[in-house]
Amino acid sequence: MTLLAVERLGVAFGARQVVHDVSFSLDRGETLAIVGESGSGKSLTALSLLGLLPPGAVASGMVRLDGTETLGAPERQLRRLRGGVGGMIFQEPMTSLNPLTRIGEQIAEAMRLHRPITLAAARRRAGELLDEVGFHDAASRLDARPHQLSGGQRQRVMIAMALANDPPLLIADEPTTALDVSVQAQILALLGAEKRARGLALLLITHDLTIVRRHADRVCVMQRGTIVEAGRTDEIFAQPQHPYTRALIEAEPRGRPPPLAADAPVLLEARDLKVHFPIRRGLLRRTVGAVRAVDGISLRLREGETLALVGESGSGKSTAGYALLRLTAASGRVAFAGKDVLSQPKPAMRHLRARMQIVFQDPFGSLSPRLSVGEIVAEGLGVHASGMARAERERRVAAVLAEVGLGEDALHRYPHEFSGGQRQRIAIARAMVLNPSFVVLDEPTSALDMSVQAQIVALLQRLQRDHGLAYLFISHDLRVVRAMAHRVAVMRAGRIVETGTLEAIMGAPQHPYTRALMAAAFGLDGDGPGSA
Repeated sequence: MTLLAVERLGVAFGARQVVHDVSFSLDRGETLAIVGESGSGKSLTALSLLGLLPPGAVASGMVRLDGTETLGAPERQLRRLRGGVGGMIFQEPMTSLNPLTRIGEQIAEAMRLHRPITLAAARRRAGELLDEVGFHDAASRLDARPHQLSGGQRQRVMIAMALANDPPLLIADEPTTALDVSVQAQILALLGAEKRARGLALLLITHDLTIVRRHADRVCVMQRGTIVEAGRTDEIFAQPQHPYTRALIEAEPRGRPPPLAADAPVLLEARDLKVHFPIRRGLLRRTVGAVRAVDGISLRLREGETLALVGESGSGKSTAGYALLRLTAASGRVAFAGKDVLSQPKPAMRHLRARMQIVFQDPFGSLSPRLSVGEIVAEGLGVHASGMARAERERRVAAVLAEVGLGEDALHRYPHEFSGGQRQRIAIARAMVLNPSFVVLDEPTSALDMSVQAQIVALLQRLQRDHGLAYLFISHDLRVVRAMAHRVAVMRAGRIVETGTLEAIMGAPQHPYTRALMAAAFGLDGDGPGSA
């Protein structure tokens, strides 16, 4: 039975049409995936179904949800449909949840808006929902606020809220984008279990084709606001007809890092590296314990080598990267080019920093919005090569921008004028302009579409080959790690639980945690870690 019917849907901002003639249907018990890159219009399509478009957007066409026309429906009718007939799971739970309100109250509010129920009964039901979505200590977490939960826990709260009124339709807008592979697998398994138990229809909005292949019955591929191909998932993946669909399927990061010389010398070595954050409580803020973010790890990196540091969110991998660069206080020993990083005086450390650079996860957050791209890239030269002539500095900046695939027209533009992939190229150029020998890459592709991921991976591979760079590649995406790493170190709860070559870690993992990570990333779709 058809639950959702969409015909010739359009969305426009004034004279600018961004969604064009979109048509599809969804039956009860079925999963339909709408896939495409950022800017394709898939999220606007999902938001229009429940009248949730942003200000200035106007929808046209026909959307019929459980027999009710939603486009142009009065607000009172839309409020009944939202949550009551169609539940929405938004992409970023931290911005969707009220940061000041306890999660139990937020789930209870979703119920009380749709039916007469006492606060006590709604709170009891909220606890039951949290238990259903996988909170082992549901009753004790009702009074938690969003910032006290992990990313996966916040997403489970969003799912509980969406299910609170037993809607027949669940719309999941990029529900796993910011999550690591094991938590992704848990969230998707949870959605699948709830769909089967409740007979739900699931509309899945995503750019991740691995998720689509595993979980969707049918798929619609969107490009520039238009559905360019639609059909059964197995048929689309077996015989894609549209060039854009084929490009998406082939966009997985490929290749391998350049071969490592057998006699490559050790560039960086850490021994018993620790980063402990004190826990202070009481009126006098006495230290009562410590969070052992990095708890005595040791690692070694040779010239021209990529060591991937992998693990779940909160495992300590980013903190370890910052500690190696002395961007956070740490103890132990870090030797870089024969010098102890943690004991260097500031003037000597400044000299080392020119050779040790970092590319952050969020390029938009790490680039100053007030500086032009040319100023951003040249900033390091002003610190480390202050005597360089202005003409030489401009030549160096233009050359490095060209090397990362940006033209001279980028020099006088600002970060907000670029796409996510272009901003990451700017961040890479800022690091490369100083000719470093060691670069920490902190989740450099996690916020990017798969086709842009592949482009950035190819760029990083080329830069390593051309300049002999050593990378510490911090990531939770094992498909990207497969294309980047010579060796892999697996972190859990601040400790390295397993280290080895890429082939050994992915082909025959020894530690139970490593095996669980590999199963979450590769084990469910027949696409094994050894495939090209």
